[in-house]
Amino acid sequence: MRCWRPAGAAVVACALLPCHAHRLDEYLQAALITLQKDRVQLEISLTPGVAVLPAVLLALDADRDGTLSEAEQRAYAQQVMGDLSLSLDGRPEPLQLVSAVYPSIDEMREGLGTIRLKLTAMVPSGGPDRKLVFQNRHRTEIAAYLVNCLVPRDPSLRLNGQHRSYDQSLFRLEYVQSSASQSSLWFSAAGLLLLVRLAWHRRALGGRSPQATEPQP
Repeated sequence: MRCWRPAGAAVVACALLPCHAHRLDEYLQAALITLQKDRVQLEISLTPGVAVLPAVLLALDADRDGTLSEAEQRAYAQQVMGDLSLSLDGRPEPLQLVSAVYPSIDEMREGLGTIRLKLTAMVPSGGPDRKLVFQNRHRTEIAAYLVNCLVPRDPSLRLNGQHRSYDQSLFRLEYVQSSASQSSLWFSAAGLLLLVRLAWHRRALGGRSPQATEPQP
């Protein structure tokens, strides 16, 4: 099955969370959140169990021809996005589709096929203490939700707490976002401290009395 991507989108790897063992009568939906200074990346893997696949195919394979056309893949991605919501500091932030990868229907019938969507949302400026809320309402009658956030690579971002509803359809994240000036101040202070320690060390060495040496015979 070909991978559909929106025009102009960069080709990206769609590796997500590892496959989790799940019941055959559930539609496993695992969301992985990645924080950056200027954006939030959201990767979702959707794996229908064999028992619920017929219900999922009703929405996926609209013309019932046993294959997923690009138009059908695009339509389903939009349907999933319509059931997702993301807000930051109380303000809804629109999600944009970056890429979508679909397995073949035969793979899904074997319980091995996973749909992978990659989404992004821009992060507006705000205070240092930030609150992100993510909610997934896609196919609630058969869904099994999972959600997690990766530890940011950027040292100016620090996670404070992750809170999930019982079924993990609702996720709240608190994190701290330091400004560029705060980061520069921290590095300047660390550099100044290092210079002071070096100067003290050299002064201590310079103040030592030379040791007496025995005259050579």
